[in-house]
Amino acid sequence: MSLPGSARSPEPHGIGARFKLSWAGFDLDVDLELPGRGVTALFGQSGSGKTTLLRCIAGLQRADQARLRFGNETWEDAEQGLFVPTHKRPIGYVFQEASLFPHLSVARNLAFGQKRIAPAERKVSLEAAVELLGIGHLLERMPETLSGGERQRAAIARALATSPRLLLMDEPLAALDLKRKREILPYLERLHDELEIPVLYVSHSPDEVARLADYLVALDGGRVVAHGPLAEILARLDLPIQLGEDVGVVLDAQVGGVDAQWHLARVDFAGGSVWTRDRALAPGKRVRVRVLARDVSLSVAEPGPSSIQNVFSGVVESLGDDEHPGLLLVWVQVGATLFVARLTRRSAAQLGVEIGLRVHVQVKSVALME
Repeated sequence: MSLPGSARSPEPHGIGARFKLSWAGFDLDVDLELPGRGVTALFGQSGSGKTTLLRCIAGLQRADQARLRFGNETWEDAEQGLFVPTHKRPIGYVFQEASLFPHLSVARNLAFGQKRIAPAERKVSLEAAVELLGIGHLLERMPETLSGGERQRAAIARALATSPRLLLMDEPLAALDLKRKREILPYLERLHDELEIPVLYVSHSPDEVARLADYLVALDGGRVVAHGPLAEILARLDLPIQLGEDVGVVLDAQVGGVDAQWHLARVDFAGGSVWTRDRALAPGKRVRVRVLARDVSLSVAEPGPSSIQNVFSGVVESLGDDEHPGLLLVWVQVGATLFVARLTRRSAAQLGVEIGLRVHVQVKSVALME
């Protein structure tokens, strides 16, 4: 059976993925053109098909109907009988559990990964992988002596040591506690900022996605319900994925200045500026700020003196149902930027909230995350 063609124009260095398979109680049916740069998050609840799709891309799962293109190379085409096996695909794969060889030191684990690649094809040196993941002091340690976060950093470094052209990460933080997640997230952000290798990142955590992803693919029941740039998808009202307390927006911004007296940083975005806690960020640095709907309030009158430092004027752009019938989500346009606020329907009625209403948006500085 032939696969339907895509009407989208493929990106020259992008990833074209078409997979269809059926199991008892589950069907996967996706047809995607993904960017060949940055971090693409495959996002959804358990059972949505994220890991199955990633395993298909890796060649670990055969689909009934399949076509996979990476740049100008075809790695799989079921109709033509073409299937490049996993070990011949230039990929690195990081699993939920760090799959280090227990009998080898960290250094020897990395060296084993590099041996897969001919010297002429090595694009990422062991030294670069070690520095990027901050594991120089761990090289002589055995895996059993490492914390969960340290093991996962070593596993990522080993994947990079294979000089992959595509890095696949299957919920790499899922097995870690909150402290270890906070330990490893800065290193994942370094991967995002410093590597040119495209990353496909599976996660069901809105926080991880908001911090790391450039492009978001939302999956539900084995099908793609939305895909596009992160900020664009998070701002949509019509998605069946449930974010609950994690509903919010992500602002691409730049550090505009630092108030040393109060230990605050001013972050400028398209539409205004917000104050947040200073984390020794240099002026001019590009940052990402996440503003949750639960931390945004609205007023129709000019706010007086208040502990809330971030106040903007905007216009109500759209309204949407929340998960609880007593709550309402309100999208407000502030310049070129959308904010979303969570209100009780009672307070919205008292304020007369409707599309086109001019309001004042108030955001707590302590609620902002870079």
